[in-house]
Amino acid sequence: MTRSHWLPMMKLLVGCFVTCSLHGRICAERPNVIVIMSDDQGGGDYGFLGNDVIKTPQLDAMHARSGLLRNFYVSPVCAPTRASLMTGRYNYRTRCVDTWIGRAMMDSGEVTLAECLRDAGYRTGIYGKWHMGDNYPLRAMDQGFGESLVHRGGGIGQPSDPIGAEGKYTDPTLFRNGKEVQMKGYCTDLFFDAAMDFIDRTAKSGDNFFTYIATNAPHGPFDDVPMELYEVYKRADFSPILVNELHPNRRQAEFDKLARIAAMITNIDENVGRLFHKLDQLGIRENTIVIYLNDNGPNSLRYVGEMRGMKTGVDDGGIRSPLLFHWPAKVKADATSDALCAHIDVMPTILDACEIDVPRSLDFDGRSFLPLLTGRDRSWPTRQVVFQSHRGNVPQLYNHFAIHEDPWKLVHPSGFSNERFEGPLKLELYDLSNDPKQENDLAEKHPDVVERLRKGYETWFSDVSSTREDNYAPPRIIIGTEHERETVLTRQDWRHASGKPWASDSNGYWLLEASEPADYEIELIFASHEHPAAAATISANGVATEIDIAAGRQRGHRTTVSLPAGKIKLAAEVTFNGNTQGPHQIVLQRR
Repeated sequence: MTRSHWLPMMKLLVGCFVTCSLHGRICAERPNVIVIMSDDQGGGDYGFLGNDVIKTPQLDAMHARSGLLRNFYVSPVCAPTRASLMTGRYNYRTRCVDTWIGRAMMDSGEVTLAECLRDAGYRTGIYGKWHMGDNYPLRAMDQGFGESLVHRGGGIGQPSDPIGAEGKYTDPTLFRNGKEVQMKGYCTDLFFDAAMDFIDRTAKSGDNFFTYIATNAPHGPFDDVPMELYEVYKRADFSPILVNELHPNRRQAEFDKLARIAAMITNIDENVGRLFHKLDQLGIRENTIVIYLNDNGPNSLRYVGEMRGMKTGVDDGGIRSPLLFHWPAKVKADATSDALCAHIDVMPTILDACEIDVPRSLDFDGRSFLPLLTGRDRSWPTRQVVFQSHRGNVPQLYNHFAIHEDPWKLVHPSGFSNERFEGPLKLELYDLSNDPKQENDLAEKHPDVVERLRKGYETWFSDVSSTREDNYAPPRIIIGTEHERETVLTRQDWRHASGKPWASDSNGYWLLEASEPADYEIELIFASHEHPAAAATISANGVATEIDIAAGRQRGHRTTVSLPAGKIKLAAEVTFNGNTQGPHQIVLQRR
C-alpha cells in the first residue's frame, strides 16, 4: 500500500472523535473558536504593553476584556511556531525544522487542531498564511481545513508567488481551496473579509466553527502597505521605540520602514475591531473564543518591553508573545497568569475548552492552560520548555537554543543563520524574574542550575529527535493524484543544491513520490523572460530528458516525461550566458 493510500486511513485511526449525544449537551452549546496570529509583529507592538507609537486601540480594548498570559513563548521564526500551534507538539517532531528550501513542510501524518475540530463537528477555515507545504498532502486543505484562502510559501513576495503576481499585497493572487484566484483589495482586509464571511455563513447554519486568521503582515516586503495609515505614520517620531541610536543617514530610512510596519499593524488592529463587530451582529460574541498572538519577535530591532532581542533570536525578545484569550462566557476580563506557557499549549487548551476527548495515541508536548484563566485550577507544575531553531537540514545539539524553567533561562544564542556553530560551548544563565533584559549572566554563580538545565535540554533534544525513524528526513510531495491535478513546484520547497537558495543562478531539486508510474507534462518557468535560447536537462532519478528553451520566454517550455512509482528526485538545469541554474518553478500535469 502506498503512502498516498494509507495516509487517510492513518488519519482516521488517530483522528479526534467526539459524539454529540441527543441525551447530552447539544453541539451548539460548544464555543466557536477564532485564532488570530500576526506575522513578525513582535512582543512589544501593542499599546497595552507600553508602546505609545504604534496604535492598537482595538487590541487594547480586547485586552481590557480578555484573559492574558504574560509569560507566553513562541519559536524564533514563522513555520516552527505554526507547526507547534497546529499540533501541540514541538516542531522538531513534525519534520518542520526551518522556514524554506523544503524544511518548512510539516509531515502529513501529524494530526492538526483543524482535523480534531473537524472530526468533532466543527466547520474549519483558514485565511492567510499556512507555511507548512504548498502541495498535496501538505496543504492546509489536506490537513483539516474545509475552507481555505491562503498565499503560498512563507509570504507574499517570495519565489512561491504565482507568476505575474510577485510581491502584491494589494490585489494579490491567492489560493481559494487550492484554486488560484485574483483578488481585489489589501491582503489583510481580504483575509478578514473571507473569515467573516465564513463565520457569518457557518453561524447562520447553526454549526460551530474554527477560524484561523494568520496574517502575512507585518512581514516584509514593506513597499505595499495601507497608504492612508502610512501617511499618518510618516509624521510619527519612532525614537521612543528604537533600541539603538542610529546615524542620521540611517535614521530616515529606518523611520520610513517602521512607518510601513506600523501601518500594517494598525490595519490588523482595525480588522480585529471589524471582526468583533461581526460577532456582535451575529449575537455570538459571548461564547466565541478569540485568541490573539504573534508568531515570533519583531522583524526589526525595536521596542520589546523589558526584554532584549528580535526575530530569529532565542533571547526573550525573539520568542515572547502576549496571548489574549477572549471568552466572556468562561474567562473574566481580569484573568491573568504569569505561568510559563507556549505555543505547544494552544491546541490542548482549545480542545479542553471545546470538551473534546483526545485519544491517547495523540501525544502532546503541551498542556491546557485553560484552568489558569478560568480559575478552575490555578496550580501549574514547574516545567521545562525548550525553543530551538536555526538554518539547515538537521538540527544540531546546542545550536541556538534556550531552555526555560521559571525563573531560569539557559540560552546559547549561537545564531539562527548558522547550520552549525564553531568554537567552545558557552552557556548563559539568567534569572528572568529579576533580569528580563538578560544583562547579568549567572552561569558561573549557579553551576548546579546550569548543569540541571543542560541535562534537561539534552534529554529533550534526544527525545524530539527520535520521534520517528529518520526523524529529520524532509517530507515528500505526492504527485499524480486526484487531490492535486496540477502540481506547481517552487523554490520554497526545493532542496537547495548550489548557489544562494533563492538567487537566480542557484539550483536544487524536489523530493516527490508517486503511487504508480505515469506520463507527465512538465513546464519549466523562469524568473525572467530576458534570457537567450538554450537547452535544459530534466532529470528524474538519473534519467535525463532534453528540452529546448526559447529565447525571451518566461514560461511555455514544455515536454513529456515518464516518471516511475515510488520516490522520485526531480531536477532541471539550464545554462544562460555561462551560468548554470535551475528553473524558477516547474509545473507537473499528469497525462
